[in-house]
Amino acid sequence: MLSENSQIFSNADPYSVSDYVNQYIGTHEINLPRKRAAEASLSHRSFGSLDLCRISYGSNVSVTSSGLNTCYHLQVLLKGHCLWRGHGNEHYFAPGELLLINPDDPADLTYSNDCEKFIVKLPVTALERVCSDNHWNKPIEGIRFSPRHSLQQLNGFSSLLNLVCDESERVHAPSRLREYFTGIIATKLLELLDNNIECEPFEESGSPFERVVQFIEENLKKNISLDQMAAVARMSPRSLYNLFEKRANTTPMNYIRRLKLERIHTYLSDPESKIRSITEVALDYGFLHLVNCLDSSFIYDGVGILPAFSSWIERTDAPASSSFCFNPF
Repeated sequence: MLSENSQIFSNADPYSVSDYVNQYIGTHEINLPRKRAAEASLSHRSFGSLDLCRISYGSNVSVTSSGLNTCYHLQVLLKGHCLWRGHGNEHYFAPGELLLINPDDPADLTYSNDCEKFIVKLPVTALERVCSDNHWNKPIEGIRFSPRHSLQQLNGFSSLLNLVCDESERVHAPSRLREYFTGIIATKLLELLDNNIECEPFEESGSPFERVVQFIEENLKKNISLDQMAAVARMSPRSLYNLFEKRANTTPMNYIRRLKLERIHTYLSDPESKIRSITEVALDYGFLHLVNCLDSSFIYDGVGILPAFSSWIERTDAPASSSFCFNPF
């Protein structure tokens, strides 16, 4: 996995190697004994959306990270051992074992003197693209893998990594070929490693706009984010904005607000409703800021709130001071 042609450091100071890793592979901090030999080594290649790295610090070292943010780390132990701590557990990784670090996973690792790893840095977008292309249902909270795996369970994966390394060292590897291999590795990881993806095609349920509207209606009393709606529509937030401007002549968040107001109007207008307090129904739909302002934008929002509000006061003999405005966002 990566030849001498890809070597960046040899018999180098570990902190110099660490600085390079922070720049290209992933943010972290290292802690070494005071007396240390300058025996760190690192080989590195960028290949499409991938970064390939073979690293050894040549000393007992502690490596910590608060998170990788926009990428995954696939770490294959080649030599020595590595103590991993996470999720209240710990495990000594041995050669042939594989550690998968999710973007928001903190890392707490201790390398042995002879520890050597091969690391694949894979962007979140590469895995999301595979899900989209295969019509797999990606969870709203993001793709997550379990941390511990073995190369033995990944039939042919070691050969695939060697092939990718060979291709990365070609002088003129076509860009399409690089992204092709990125997609293969992402697909293999999703198919072979334990994760939260349902690798069954989801059933199409109408247009993207219809799917988002259905999602909003089913979760109207919850705090719905723009990213959640974009995931349901399977498009970027910017494209989602354009879709709502075209289909509803408003923004996604304003659409949610109006729909909440319409629901509240329905409750207030229903003579059979058993609402003891207008505050009760407002809070139920996430309107948190209550102040005395009868002439608020809420009251005159164009969905008949004022007549419904007046009707509710007449039915319940509520005092006029019950009026207020709402600001859910």
